[in-house]
Amino acid sequence: MKAVFLDFATMGPDLDTSLLTDLLPDLTFFDVTPDELTAERIEGAEFVFTNKIRFDDATLGDAKSLRFIGLTATGTDNVDLSGADKYGIAVCNIRAYCTQSVVEHVFGVLLYFTHSLAQYVQAVRNGDWQDSDDFCMLDYPIRELSAMTLGIVGHGELGRGVERIAKEFGMTVLIARRPGASAMSDGRTDFHEMLGRADVISLHCPLNDETRNLFGEDEFRQMKSDAILINTARGGLIDSSALAAALANGYIGAAAVDVLSKEPPSAGDPLLDYKGSNLIVTPHMAWATIEARQKAIRELAANVRAFLNGEKRNRVV
Repeated sequence: MKAVFLDFATMGPDLDTSLLTDLLPDLTFFDVTPDELTAERIEGAEFVFTNKIRFDDATLGDAKSLRFIGLTATGTDNVDLSGADKYGIAVCNIRAYCTQSVVEHVFGVLLYFTHSLAQYVQAVRNGDWQDSDDFCMLDYPIRELSAMTLGIVGHGELGRGVERIAKEFGMTVLIARRPGASAMSDGRTDFHEMLGRADVISLHCPLNDETRNLFGEDEFRQMKSDAILINTARGGLIDSSALAAALANGYIGAAAVDVLSKEPPSAGDPLLDYKGSNLIVTPHMAWATIEARQKAIRELAANVRAFLNGEKRNRVV
């Protein structure tokens, strides 16, 4: 059974792939597959694995041998699912493989800001501590998470993981109700009320027509002036120009974004051009501890094994 992994470089180095190759000995790994080579590389393949390669209806229709698409991600927006269904191609995603990694990233960047770590490290490098009259320096604010309120937008696997650890820190947690949704006794907080109450807001919702540019100038103006925004979900949830302006003008205190609207980003992105110390931009790596990536391979292999046994596991088509 011919099988190909089209963009293995997105999974990073040093992974054990034997669970996959034991099931599919004729598996070829490509680090990168340009769009113009996709059709050629999947020709004759029954199994195709990918993270972000796009499969439209035409590509699926031309892949006469294709039986199974295995995604190494939870998101499925890169595959025309209706087309896969039409051509009888199974599509499986993987789930809950990177929760710990994302949660640790969220609290890592949060503690970076709340404990003023960048400022204190730089102070030592500048010799300020060495010149101090006292044994300690307290020039920059330090806040305990237990005194803070966290707003979570998106309460799926990742949002629930962040909520769990936040409560361990003693934080007050507000789960935001989707904007425009009618009020109900669901224990959630109105979105706009959450904006005004939260000291920290962490985004974990999908990107769709309802959530695109969910955070723009109006939302930033409703937030606390020292609030921290963290986005490990999708770049399109935030109006990047509005965020850069909000940080520069003091509408909010700080932001940490692991995702941008265009990835890899191009020159001229307002968040890459922003020079203030109250912004952290990381290259879509919050999910990517080696443990999470290895679990992704295990989940992918389990999906293949189930398919070969005539079972449905993590099937979206």
